[in-house]
Amino acid sequence: MTETADVASAASSRDPAVGLRAVRSLRALVERLEEIQVHNARDQGWTWEQIAQLLGVTRQAVHKKYAAGRGPLRRRS
Repeated sequence: MTETADVASAASSRDPAVGLRAVRSLRALVERLEEIQVHNARDQGWTWEQIAQLLGVTRQAVHKKYAAGRGPLRRRS
């Protein structure tokens, strides 16, 4: 947790090199967290529409981003 807090703190650095590296790290973290939660929701039976609504995107956008390799006839990783 402190590592994440350190990165979040660095994002407001006056040094652009430090701040921009922190922003990149936070962006990667957010992408990973979103992926984990989308798969969690799908495993619990949520629809693409329900997930998209909470993420503030279209059903098509979330489906395109996360549907590959999943579904009843596809292997789960």
